[in-house]
Amino acid sequence: MRSFISAVVFLGLAVTMTANNAAAAGSDVPRFVSLSSDKVNVRVGPGKRYPISWVFVRSGWPVEVIAEYERWRQIRDVDGATGWIHGNLLSGRRTILVTKKQRSVHENPNDESAVTLLAEPGVSGKLVECDGRWCLVEIAGNKGWLKASHFYGVLENEKIR
Repeated sequence: MRSFISAVVFLGLAVTMTANNAAAAGSDVPRFVSLSSDKVNVRVGPGKRYPISWVFVRSGWPVEVIAEYERWRQIRDVDGATGWIHGNLLSGRRTILVTKKQRSVHENPNDESAVTLLAEPGVSGKLVECDGRWCLVEIAGNKGWLKASHFYGVLENEKIR
């Protein structure tokens, strides 16, 4: 009987810890993450029983988490489409996607500094840091500063160190 009570207490503790971790994760919504696999099914609801809306086929693609349900994350992509992805298919690694038109990547965080790279729309890279207006990015092994409004992958006025 004692081992049964111990098992029930342990199970209750595990459930409480899981609920606390889920609540803590929920405090980070919205946030940006990236895809951790080359094939990620996006579903119409939070579970495998829901049909697949579309499939991402590029690891590292940035998406915005806008809601959470258990282990599922509702995401929004660069085009504004939303769907649900299992949390195991997402990474906390921050990435960017250059948007709209060719963008100048600068040596320093200002328009007057030298342009080190011209990035075409659809080019992706790593997000290193942001001051809320300019972000240090790495594209194809080259680092430079890009205006936060010139790419998808960072919240408005977000600061990252």
